[in-house]
Amino acid sequence: MARTAKQKDSLKEKAYELRKDILRMVHAAGSGHPGGSLSSIDLLLVLYERILKHDPERPAWPRRDRFVLSAGHVCPALYAVLADQGYFPKKRLSTLRKLGSPLQGHPELGSLPGIENSSGPLGQGYAFAVGKAMAAKLQKKKWKTYCLASDGEHDEGAVWEAAQEAAHHNLGNLCVIIDRNDIQISGRTTDVLDLKDLKRKYKAFGWKTVEIDGHNHRLIEDALTYFTYQQDDKPFCIIAHTTIGKGVTFMENNPLWHGKALDDEELAQALRELDRKQRAKHLKRLLRSKGVLR
Repeated sequence: MARTAKQKDSLKEKAYELRKDILRMVHAAGSGHPGGSLSSIDLLLVLYERILKHDPERPAWPRRDRFVLSAGHVCPALYAVLADQGYFPKKRLSTLRKLGSPLQGHPELGSLPGIENSSGPLGQGYAFAVGKAMAAKLQKKKWKTYCLASDGEHDEGAVWEAAQEAAHHNLGNLCVIIDRNDIQISGRTTDVLDLKDLKRKYKAFGWKTVEIDGHNHRLIEDALTYFTYQQDDKPFCIIAHTTIGKGVTFMENNPLWHGKALDDEELAQALRELDRKQRAKHLKRLLRSKGVLR
């Protein structure tokens, strides 16, 4: 589906704002996982804005698509998107990881509208998503299941068991999106347990697979749209190459930021950088609209 320049600009603006929400959230909590949240936010934003069938006014709408967050530690990104979509007030974001808050460090089913699964142990959400897709197929339901998984959690054997199950049962209603930022809690994925060529592995397991730039909104939307229209009975995998800490120079590609909160000075520096980039983008669009810049 073609988008207007105004719609594209709106999505880019929103991505900047959600990145700031993530940083403020983790800073206020004093703990959390900002790196993967920043690397995956573009994927979640495009999914909820352009693809997913959902209704914040009716979170339990039976015909909704299901989204399963398998990489539960990047929940600040999901919380930011859900609040932006209107599932709960944005002021709640500041309660991340606070005692009694429904916004815990890993999502809990029933704690918030829009949360479809509890997650924590890596790989379990992936298997849960396969179960959701299988249930829809058995019940002849038209809704689809989307799952966001990390590359690091592919160290878990449960992921590959579930992937084999999905292909065996021809779950063409399942889309797994892999946040391929190449970093996990212990370091780089190539050093911890090299995943080699994920695309070839998934194809060997019987999946239809594409690789994209996970920060390019147009490519994300194109890949997801292709999945929604495909008539194939193969499960669909999007390997999205991303950058941990995307948008903040001192955080990008640094394993330290997998699970570390920003202090006051770091938060101020990060927000300044995002504001500067946002203003630069806005000025560039303005000049282009007036024909000054081509």
